[in-house]
Amino acid sequence: MTPLTLSASSVSRISRLHAVRWGSLIVLGIAVGALGLAIPARAASDTVVVIELDTIIHPIAERYLERALQQAADDGAAAIVIKIDTPGGLLTSTREIVTHLFESPVPVIVYVSPAGARAASAGTFITAAGHIAAMAPGTNIGAASPISGDGSDISDTLKDKIFEDTAAEIRAIAQRRGRPVEPLEATVLRAKAYTAQEALELGIIDHIAESVSHLLQLVDGTEVRVQGVMGEEPVVLHTAGKALVNVHLGFFDKLLSLIADPNIAFLLISLGGLGIYFELMSPGSIFPGVAGLLALGLGFVALGNLPGNWVGAALILLAFALAVAEVNVDGFGVLGMMGVVSFVAGGVLLFGHFGTPAPLFPDISVSFKVLGPAAVIVTGASAALAVASYRGRRRMKAGGRRPTTTLLIGAQGVVEAALDPIGTAHVHGETWSARTASGEHVGVGSPVVVTREDGAMLTVRVASEKGSASVPDEGPAHSPEEHAEGGIA
Repeated sequence: MTPLTLSASSVSRISRLHAVRWGSLIVLGIAVGALGLAIPARAASDTVVVIELDTIIHPIAERYLERALQQAADDGAAAIVIKIDTPGGLLTSTREIVTHLFESPVPVIVYVSPAGARAASAGTFITAAGHIAAMAPGTNIGAASPISGDGSDISDTLKDKIFEDTAAEIRAIAQRRGRPVEPLEATVLRAKAYTAQEALELGIIDHIAESVSHLLQLVDGTEVRVQGVMGEEPVVLHTAGKALVNVHLGFFDKLLSLIADPNIAFLLISLGGLGIYFELMSPGSIFPGVAGLLALGLGFVALGNLPGNWVGAALILLAFALAVAEVNVDGFGVLGMMGVVSFVAGGVLLFGHFGTPAPLFPDISVSFKVLGPAAVIVTGASAALAVASYRGRRRMKAGGRRPTTTLLIGAQGVVEAALDPIGTAHVHGETWSARTASGEHVGVGSPVVVTREDGAMLTVRVASEKGSASVPDEGPAHSPEEHAEGGIA
């Protein structure tokens, strides 16, 4: 029987395959463990679950709150306290949360806390939807007028439709919970906002409490109506002296909530494009490509949880595609400049809206403190490419021959992926895309000599038996001065 043998390249590929598989398993394990951390702690009838909701109201916050409410209900908690501090959020997610509160079989107390917190915009709807609403001293509620996702005013016709729809939503909540309709409707139609004391006097909230413990003493003995099997049923709260079970965002939820930020989403998409750019420039590097795809995936997840504009994301990726074209196509730096314009426009438009606005969402956009430096870096890189291209064209016109950008002509390398006629070769410690001019097949491990360079593509031929670098067989020879200059005047 012929023994089975593996080449070094095969072993390397198998090792990489095993590494990818083990890496995938590890990532999956971390994800499962992270999701487990997001599940609320076990509760019982002698406990009160305290849920922290101190973020923008988006699908991540809605899913987290839904899981926490469901777990508290399954464990028979005496009551649920939602500590809220939010600038607003998506109307769709807000309506989902309101529905969860209406359907909760456990009494829900919404508490605007700590001092200095706010239940602005979407937070007003959630607070009013609680069985009991309370605020800490020094907090405020209101300013629930719909605005566009980028903070701009809404046109009159569209404004009337959205305002009426949103006002009807707050009226329905007020009627369901027995709260005053007019003051709450004013938060939508006139962007009214109230301090804790004003909200208490108007009947928007039920209590002002210094702390959660103080709040539980105030509401002890209060009768509320919760959702039961046969409809709403009366329940008397017994909350004084109950143990508190604090529930926080799990690791996975925290990660998703963290990246659901316009600046981080912009950076992730930009880094993703940059990683893929490096992978295209140096095929076989693996890490830049994998890291780029991971960053892009996270960036798209963040964009999907925000009122983002996919046109902006496409423009950012187009910028890196133009950068690749600038390196590989003879030009005058036009592609590079177009890439800079595309990158900046993508950052500006990433959270710009031209259709139906996103009601209740706070003013969000990519900060110019982030976009500015990123644009400068991209501009600098593009300018360097443009200068190199210009100098190369001058040399070509002066000498009548194709310029080179490195000292790779005549360098020796080893084929990493078979050339048939295109593959990859390891030259000067890097992996390059390579091809043979004659179209012949060159196997893995064969020594080759670089005869020509076209951007990231090398033209090679099989090296002589002595392994010495011979004179290139394509194009005119290059003088020592050219090699000393590295091909750039």
